[in-house]
Amino acid sequence: MPLYRDEAIVLRTHKLGEADRIITLLTREHGRVRAVAKGVRRTTSKFGSRLEPFTHVDVQLAEGRNLDTVTQAETHDAFAAPLGADYERYTNGTVMLETAERLVTEEKQPSTQQFLLLVGGLRAMVGGERRPGQVLDSYLLRSLAVAGYAPSFEHCARCGLEGPHRWFNPSYGGMLCTTCRVPGSASPAAGTIVVLGALLAGEWPVVEAADPRHLKEASTLVAAFLAWHVERGLRSLAYVER
Repeated sequence: MPLYRDEAIVLRTHKLGEADRIITLLTREHGRVRAVAKGVRRTTSKFGSRLEPFTHVDVQLAEGRNLDTVTQAETHDAFAAPLGADYERYTNGTVMLETAERLVTEEKQPSTQQFLLLVGGLRAMVGGERRPGQVLDSYLLRSLAVAGYAPSFEHCARCGLEGPHRWFNPSYGGMLCTTCRVPGSASPAAGTIVVLGALLAGEWPVVEAADPRHLKEASTLVAAFLAWHVERGLRSLAYVER
């Protein structure tokens, strides 16, 4: 069977038979890949611990008809240990993994930007320099933008009129002017809109100086925007305090 190597983040695992697992990976060059890791549930497995969710690995796989097979795995970053020691960071990180899996829908299609965003987001999550919720919100907005759902915070999402505008609607892609406003649109505070733009752009001094009320409202809007574009809510998001 042909072999190939790639960097990957382990997104999810589930049991197969008595000793194997099916591993869902987000790889740098091959996008989302599902592969069998044989014997990893045995205590004698050489790389079972390297194929746990959150682990950044260098992996070798053998191509298969339905599922590939993991033949080697070397750890780059073991994000699971520091995340597992902090419930808030762990739950926020879990949302990142589920989001990546939902946004990269086609298997073995290049998704380098999504991979790099996830690696960077997990490093920021374990780094401890920023609040977990802020890291998550920034990651969600950026990953949605890469997937083709970039929100508009400075211009009207319908007509393009330059803002600032006061109405937000996730189904229309962001802020709306008074003329384009539709029923059910939210009216966030001006400071919240600034926070949303800063989260998307990675302007951390602006985010860190923001009023907690604006940060909380921004998180609510990010969650609504995500839920609309992934079509159904993420199970892991229910465990995150917003």
